[in-house]
Amino acid sequence: MFDGFEEFDVPTSGTRIHGVRGGSGPPVLLLHGIPETHLMWHRVAPGLAEHYTVVATDLRGYGDSGKPPSTPDHEPYSMRATARDQVEVMRSLGYDRFRLVGHDRGARCAYRLALDAPEAVQRLAVLDVVPTGDAYRMAEMKFSLSYWVWSFLAAPEPVPERFVGAAPEVLVDFMLDTWPEVKDAIPDQVRAEYVRKFRDPGTVHAICEEYRAAATLDYERDEADRGNRRIECPTLVLWSLRGSVAALYDDPLAIWQEWCHDVRGEPVPVGHFIAEEAPEETLRQLLDFLA
Repeated sequence: MFDGFEEFDVPTSGTRIHGVRGGSGPPVLLLHGIPETHLMWHRVAPGLAEHYTVVATDLRGYGDSGKPPSTPDHEPYSMRATARDQVEVMRSLGYDRFRLVGHDRGARCAYRLALDAPEAVQRLAVLDVVPTGDAYRMAEMKFSLSYWVWSFLAAPEPVPERFVGAAPEVLVDFMLDTWPEVKDAIPDQVRAEYVRKFRDPGTVHAICEEYRAAATLDYERDEADRGNRRIECPTLVLWSLRGSVAALYDDPLAIWQEWCHDVRGEPVPVGHFIAEEAPEETLRQLLDFLA
């Protein structure tokens, strides 16, 4: 699905990251969300590659990237550790500075990367999230019902691992069937690949550890940075008009304005999987912004 792209596996200080690279020009790094892998960008990456060198990776714990052992505090699956992988991958490929685009969990990695390594990020685009600290800070009944996956996957080991492991297609199909507005946005072969990855107990455990880290370390680090550090580079925020972000937050852009020196954004009239549901609009927005 990535004609003309080359696959790679790059060792980092904490694990090994799998990805693809294609195109030519300034580098752009694309990061995926749950329950996906780098395949989520298959409708956007080729268009970007006409103008940029596009790198799309699997986050640690996902897809064909490594699943390092965790620790009682979940640090190996914090977004700080996950972002460090991506900086090291880009440096290994020869890029000290790059443009950065993330969706869902990838967007959480992306904004943490921009906070922790501002010298590396020239422009940042985040799709369909508000910062983790804000999400937990403003959580109430509507959040708990809409974002029950957060609580479920962050539950103590081995409860979610056992449930997901017994029928991984149930969770993956729930996400892919209920979160999009465009119901045929995820091709059958891509869906099958996502389910196949979730059949790996190591993947499921890693993802659960990531959600446990979100509820502890990621939240604490966001709160520590609140009012003390801001994202320095120009930032684009896109969110789903039909999804949970729009339903839960009256003004998502205003939330990001507290975190960014220079931010713009708007809703896209589709569901959560913006890049798959509206690839032309996503590409248009990114080409305009990244330039």
